[in-house]
Amino acid sequence: MEKLYYENPYQAEFTAEVINVIQKENKYHVELDKTYFYPEGGGQPSDTGYINGAAVTYVYEEDEKIYHVVAVNPLKIHRVKCIIDFDKRFDYMQQHLGQHILSAAISDLFNATTIGFHLGTDSTTIDIDKVIGNNEIKIAEKKANKIVLDNIKVEVLYPTNSELKKLSLKKLPIKAGEKVRIVKIGDIDINPCCGIHPSSTIEVQLIKVTKFEKYKTGIRIEFICGQRAVSDYALKHESMEKMSKLFSCNNATVLSVVERLSDELNKALTEKRALKSEVAQYEVQNMLEAAPKIEDIRMLKCIYDNGDLKYTNMLATKLVSSPKVIVLFGVKSQDKANLLFMCSKDLNIISMSSILKDAITLIDGKGGGSAFSAQGGGKNNNNLDSALDYAWSKIHADIISRNK
Repeated sequence: MEKLYYENPYQAEFTAEVINVIQKENKYHVELDKTYFYPEGGGQPSDTGYINGAAVTYVYEEDEKIYHVVAVNPLKIHRVKCIIDFDKRFDYMQQHLGQHILSAAISDLFNATTIGFHLGTDSTTIDIDKVIGNNEIKIAEKKANKIVLDNIKVEVLYPTNSELKKLSLKKLPIKAGEKVRIVKIGDIDINPCCGIHPSSTIEVQLIKVTKFEKYKTGIRIEFICGQRAVSDYALKHESMEKMSKLFSCNNATVLSVVERLSDELNKALTEKRALKSEVAQYEVQNMLEAAPKIEDIRMLKCIYDNGDLKYTNMLATKLVSSPKVIVLFGVKSQDKANLLFMCSKDLNIISMSSILKDAITLIDGKGGGSAFSAQGGGKNNNNLDSALDYAWSKIHADIISRNK
């Protein structure tokens, strides 16, 4: 099998002979006499494309043979036209070379080694073995983009064993006697790598770090390169323009406007919570006065259609802060039902969690809690009335029997 993707990674169309087809789980794994399709490896996803119009969804190497996975069986021993999705191919090439550049910049500036690499469809991450801060990452990003703009040639070397020993490599291939492929970026970076890359750093276009977080003993850095970075900028610029029009300001002042509006919203939400708490207190007083008594215990049963679960919880908590009160609340939404059972701390009649455990089966739900407070939810909101009625009758019977 000729691995032509190493000879010319820019080739997107070619013809080849089908020399073998293996069927696996309704898919056909096609072996060609030569291929420009890059198989998954070295942290780089495989190419996709077409063989005689049939979509190639995955390419992999096994036992020194490369297989192209398609859904349609091509004719065996037949010349086929192959087309690679070059936009995706070049995107991966940009991200992979961007990783080499960013890792080299971080290593040179902060003596931090890249110990992990993942090239995804939306972003790429590297894991480094030590913690560096936001300012250091900005400095590394700036250095990486300087390397991009310096238009440094990317070379591929296949050194002999004696030449290999002279190279200052941080990591060497594991397999003894394996032909080593070295990727060299001027005097910036030199590493064993089986991936494919652009021929010059300028083709990476741009490297932008988008996020970083602590990972194990170091940090994980997420970044984008090339067209991904350009598209990301265009999207964010468009969003900025829309926000500027929405807030009747310019791009330079939109951040201060958003900060002011955020402060105002937080103040409004705080005032709203305070008002809801005050309203709830009046509602609690009215509910307690109207609550029926069983012996000397006030029992409240209520279903709230499309109610606010947090507000209902607050009501129940306020209600049971009074002595000898039992609350059985249900909250019904379009596709779910919730039960909320509470009792005052001075009541030791029956466990709320025990009552809930039985009642919640009527709404096909799950839940739990303590002797004084229990809650849960289920999918069957049609039986919410039955669940509350069951809990009410169970508690009612227990109170009556205790006072006989």
